Amino acid sequence: MPPFNRRDFLGSSLGGLAAACSLGPGLLSSLAGCAQSADAAGAAELSPSTLFLTWQRDPTTTMTIQWVASETASDKSVQYKPFEKGVAQIAKTITKPFPNTDLKVHRCELTGLLPGTEYTFQIGGGSTAYRFRTMPAKATNTIQWVSGGDSGVDSHAIGTNIMAANQEPHFALIGGDLAYDNGRAPETFRKFLENYNRHMVDPQRRLVPLVSCLGNHEVDGGYKGDRSKSPQYLSVFDGFYSETTYGVLDFGDYMSLVLLDTDHIAPIPGEQTSWLESTLAARQDRDHLIVANHVPAYPSYRNPQGADGKLGTGEENRLHWCPLFERYSVDLVLEHHDHTFKRTHPLAGGQVDRNGVLYLGDGSWGKIRAPQTPEQRSYLAAVSESYHMSVHRLEGRQRFHVALEESGKVADVCMTSSKRPARRG
Repeated sequence: MPPFNRRDFLGSSLGGLAAACSLGPGLLSSLAGCAQSADAAGAAELSPSTLFLTWQRDPTTTMTIQWVASETASDKSVQYKPFEKGVAQIAKTITKPFPNTDLKVHRCELTGLLPGTEYTFQIGGGSTAYRFRTMPAKATNTIQWVSGGDSGVDSHAIGTNIMAANQEPHFALIGGDLAYDNGRAPETFRKFLENYNRHMVDPQRRLVPLVSCLGNHEVDGGYKGDRSKSPQYLSVFDGFYSETTYGVLDFGDYMSLVLLDTDHIAPIPGEQTSWLESTLAARQDRDHLIVANHVPAYPSYRNPQGADGKLGTGEENRLHWCPLFERYSVDLVLEHHDHTFKRTHPLAGGQVDRNGVLYLGDGSWGKIRAPQTPEQRSYLAAVSESYHMSVHRLEGRQRFHVALEESGKVADVCMTSSKRPARRG
């Protein structure tokens, strides 16, 4: 990674990252103060209480609006238009079961939207107006988004939500273990959506879209299940994961997020690995080629070495996926599951290599453990026992990655640049 001036970067490029609603030792009082601020702005009065945004296809021209509720209102259509001006249009909402409950998932996909544009929308005949923005058509301006994993529904997860929303991200990527419903607790999954709805609203009152991949706590049994074992998660994310539990989200022609399943429903070797290779090969013209998965190839807490006939954590990732990440010059791998903050050295073949792949994680949005140290694991460059999420700032072909702890402290800063040749024209 090329050198940079950390002080100048933090001062000019991301100077205000943790200023608003930063969470200190008095977490509960901070949460109350932040919630009151949101209430005053009208953000906490969003209804329905589980309303959230996600994507099924290109985020530059689409948006999917979803909520979980009883089927009482006769008019569930969505009326939307550009925020500044424009003629309102109406889109149809489809309804499907929210498994193991009497509730329904309500989904409305808006298509043909203008890139880089703010929109407002209303549901049915309701008076509440919501706001969102589409992704830019090109990565010519600064684009900022946040990532993490292993959330849950307690006060620490709420605190990270608030911290994340105050960075005004274009979207949030939570890489598995969203609610900890274990495929068996729909009320827990619904609570996660309520927390996300209430707190993932940026200072401009825009809803922050949610992108995710599958983790073990979305699946009854954790691993080697089938789609029926993840009823809550797939009831709201099957618009994107319609046939497989892995996929790629293409942002115009400048960024691709490759979202993988670490053996929770789809096995790592075989079909998924073949798909991964063809997907990476077809996206060598992207300035930003980023992978996210739940179980880490390079864990910061669990043991990477197997014993008693059992595989070590991430062993199949390292065998089947990491060589592809290196061959196709993946810029960054976001991984989770271990409940720490970690950054590896750039790695190739498991060894430090300046041209290797960077792995960031390790999933402490709302869960925490004490990591192993760089002295204990030579592939680790930085670790921290802290609740955290990462802010990713795209500036042209460069990316800045800032890990923010619950207190607002900057845990780590690093920079990556696109590894593939710049496109001509």
